[in-house]
Amino acid sequence: MTYGKRLILLMGIDTLIVMIAVFIGGYLIYNTEYIDSPIIIASSLSLVVFHHFFAYQFKLYKRVWQYASINELKEIFKAVTLSIIATVIMQQLFFDIIHKRTLVITWMLHILLIGGSRFAWRMYRDTFLKSHKNKKRTLIVGSGSAGTMVARQMMQGGESELTPVAFVDDDMTKKKLEIMGVPVEGPVHNIENIANELDIEHIVIAIPSLTRQELQRIYDECQKTNIRTQILPMIEDLLSGKVSVNEFRDVEVEDLLGRDPVELDIEGISESITNKTILVTGAAGSIGSEICRQISGFQPQKMILLDHYENGVYDVEMELQQKELYSELITEVSDVKDKEKMDTIFESYRPDVVFHAAAHKHVPLMEKNPEEAVKNNVQGTKNLAEAANEYGSETFVMISTDKAVNPTSVMGATKRIAEMVVQHMDTTSETKFVSVRFGNVLGSRGSVIPLFKKQIQNGGPVTVTHPDMVRYFMTISEASRLVIQAGALAKGGEVFVLDMGEPVKIVDLAKNLIKLSGYNIEDIGIEYSGMRPGEKMYEELLKDDEVYPEQIYPKIYIGQTYNINLFFNTVINGLSGLSKEELKVNLIEIANRQEQKVSQM
Repeated sequence: MTYGKRLILLMGIDTLIVMIAVFIGGYLIYNTEYIDSPIIIASSLSLVVFHHFFAYQFKLYKRVWQYASINELKEIFKAVTLSIIATVIMQQLFFDIIHKRTLVITWMLHILLIGGSRFAWRMYRDTFLKSHKNKKRTLIVGSGSAGTMVARQMMQGGESELTPVAFVDDDMTKKKLEIMGVPVEGPVHNIENIANELDIEHIVIAIPSLTRQELQRIYDECQKTNIRTQILPMIEDLLSGKVSVNEFRDVEVEDLLGRDPVELDIEGISESITNKTILVTGAAGSIGSEICRQISGFQPQKMILLDHYENGVYDVEMELQQKELYSELITEVSDVKDKEKMDTIFESYRPDVVFHAAAHKHVPLMEKNPEEAVKNNVQGTKNLAEAANEYGSETFVMISTDKAVNPTSVMGATKRIAEMVVQHMDTTSETKFVSVRFGNVLGSRGSVIPLFKKQIQNGGPVTVTHPDMVRYFMTISEASRLVIQAGALAKGGEVFVLDMGEPVKIVDLAKNLIKLSGYNIEDIGIEYSGMRPGEKMYEELLKDDEVYPEQIYPKIYIGQTYNINLFFNTVINGLSGLSKEELKVNLIEIANRQEQKVSQM
């Protein structure tokens, strides 16, 4: 039905209801004596006019009554009450008398009939137009506001394939109570028994405030049932309107390994980014692209997306253009190894802040191609740092890695030397040069997770290098936010270290992924392939004597800074002409030797 037809229908129904309410009220008080009196006729007409006026003011004709709730009832109460008050004033002004008892009865009938006409449609729709046949019997974990919302959406959404059967909640004061007719059956640790007793076919976790540890505990209980388990969308997606509350998603490994987000210093970040020109290298990569997404919300004047991968940087540009941006987007397809091009870009745009995320990060590949690691990670960083210095950038943030600490690989050694480049540049420049170290990023292209997922899809086995190997993990969005925060905190020369939480055994990660994919570990299998060249059993973020004991910001530490005096051109030039094996040995020796010299200062 169109809005116009719907409006005419509702106004007609309301007019009839108002007239009936007035005349029934008059009849009950005066029988037939005053039914056709001028005051009754005038009151009925004025009440009709006032009702339509206030119904329009409170948007009663624009509401979707199939979803009517207590809020709609409140608006009906306001509109009817004000209509009666206006009629009282009319009677006093024109007839110098107020029929109090008639108006009280009219007011009650008015609310009853208007409210009943609206809620009747919802009752009819919920009772007769919905079929619960072929719908999956669903257990909702959490009976708070989110769980109640989920249950209501299931009941009201005719297209939903789920129907709520019960809640579980650790709040024992709710046990055996009912919410919208759905019982609260017991605590989380009874999920398996409850699911069996009620023939549950689907589970939805509806507690947005869960910590990762609590989610892990609940998910472990759900896994005992072998029933598909889903959770609510991320709260930011709900608030932004990307998804609705009934668009549940599967539990991902990021949910179990990630951590609760830290609140950013919005004012400090805004001061360093808003209305500034920002350059992001490696903008097509996992971290670089997420940094672009995050800083776009702070309204920089210009955002320069630099990457040598043309399709990737194009995809990021198209994605950002879909947002309501107040920034000029500029894409540069170029390589940080090209010093002349880097100088041209800096001269043209004069970036205020540089986030340097471009790097070769694959450990085994860099063992085979050490010369490329030097060109990209060391020489590329040097090209950018020198250009930032020459063209007056305010801040230069290089993204480093935990593999730069006591490096045993070419990749780690080149990233440590790149840190030295950045620290050395800070001693000779007015630009604030800093590095940010963190570990593995969940879901990034270089992460082990996509490999494990592909192996699971192919039926297994999942290959793990060593049963005792551990790694630190962080989500892409958290790492990117903290990198931006570190840039705002920069004073120059720091090595910021992100708090990665507790290390995770790779074999435990593999087991979680297998379970999340709906398989048993025995079905897929896990094989140990042995450690690859350059790999370490565990990673470090800082040596014990290199880190200040307290965080300078939640989840951000700062390493001790030292006066590094290196002749980088001599070091880098000395690496040319070496064989691959000689180059690998020299890189690791230089990185570790300088670590020793630095720690002794």
